Amino acid sequence: MKNIGVVGIQWGDEGKGKIIDILSEYADIIVRFQGGANAGHTIVAKGQKIILHLIPSGILHEDKVCVIGNGVVIDPEVFRQEIEKLKSLGYITHDERLLLSTMAHVIMPYHKKLDVLKESKGTKKIGTTGRGIGPAYEDKVGRKGIRVIDLLNKKIFSEKVKQNLEEKNFLIKKFYKDQPFKFRDIIRTYGTYRKLLKRYATDTVHYLHTGIGRKKRILFEGAQGTFLDIDHGTYPYVTSSNTVAGNISSGSGVPPKSIDYILGICKAYTTRVGEGPFPTELFDESGKTMREKGVEFGSTTGRPRRCGWFDAVIVKRALQLNGVDGLCIMKLDVLDTFDTIKMCTRYKIGKRFFTRPPVDSQGLEKCEPVYEEFAGWKTSLRGITRYDDLPENAKRYIKRLEEILETRINIISTGPERESTIIINNPFNM
Repeated sequence: MKNIGVVGIQWGDEGKGKIIDILSEYADIIVRFQGGANAGHTIVAKGQKIILHLIPSGILHEDKVCVIGNGVVIDPEVFRQEIEKLKSLGYITHDERLLLSTMAHVIMPYHKKLDVLKESKGTKKIGTTGRGIGPAYEDKVGRKGIRVIDLLNKKIFSEKVKQNLEEKNFLIKKFYKDQPFKFRDIIRTYGTYRKLLKRYATDTVHYLHTGIGRKKRILFEGAQGTFLDIDHGTYPYVTSSNTVAGNISSGSGVPPKSIDYILGICKAYTTRVGEGPFPTELFDESGKTMREKGVEFGSTTGRPRRCGWFDAVIVKRALQLNGVDGLCIMKLDVLDTFDTIKMCTRYKIGKRFFTRPPVDSQGLEKCEPVYEEFAGWKTSLRGITRYDDLPENAKRYIKRLEEILETRINIISTGPERESTIIINNPFNM
């Protein structure tokens, strides 16, 4: 038995979906433990592009069980749409393959509206997706949230909606000067989700512990990236959940000692969506080339991603925060056409140099990247599946990444397809 956690170690969008899809072949159970429909995992399978926001990527493999853990905030409409789409494509042949924690919190219509209103009328924009994630987690922490198990009980659900609407409608109407919600509309709409959720809702903590007892292989799927973590990210330009590996336990209900290996995922360069500091961001043709070749547009919002050179300073910090055992480098092929490739190995503020990032966003905004330069390989890596077949300059870049990060690179992606992958060491077999 080996249980593996997969986490992003930049600002999200690192390509975790593809790697989780590949590793799902070796797992029995795949678990999503945090976030909501603000995160999207894109997988190219059998020539078809599939984007998932809530359901774990392992659902594309037959005979695998996928679990949405208690740490996730669930949008019932997105959940319904994904199930219908996957069933139409032949990926969910029986409902027992998908389990939803009864303790997961539900995103309500007022969460979405408040998310948009706060972002549009606030003085400092965060760059949220408007999917209601932040307000849902606020209610969870404020002990006002509605869980899946509450929605399944008509009486309890009605009582909680009525109580919450007193506060939410007052805020929406009086402070934001917008249209309040009608109690009956929410009860009617969410009543249509009850039968669907009941089909999948269960005690997932019990299920996972039973799986651990039976020596099942479990793959834990993280959403977003380390520097969007509510505690350790570039606050306040972060998401509203803990994205680091430490949250695998609380977001799924398994003990920390049951997680055997943490795989960190990062791109061969850096991207970021939304607001916030980004020391290596490029505003020239190089950044434009990365965006176009890497198809760097948000899978949830379609927003163009900000692009820049690889930042080893933040990645090294992320490796510490997550206790990463091995690395996966994604989209190495996006750098194919560059004459020169750069890697930020330290920061400069005035005349001082730093090898670790400031803990505050204001400090990070002042940092200037100090680069090492590498000769590009100027040839296509698309579809290469053996490390020995990489051009020498690509190997030098990978080797330097290992040296500066002091971590083994076990997987390299050379294209969006499943097949375009170099697996040096499979975490499940180590």
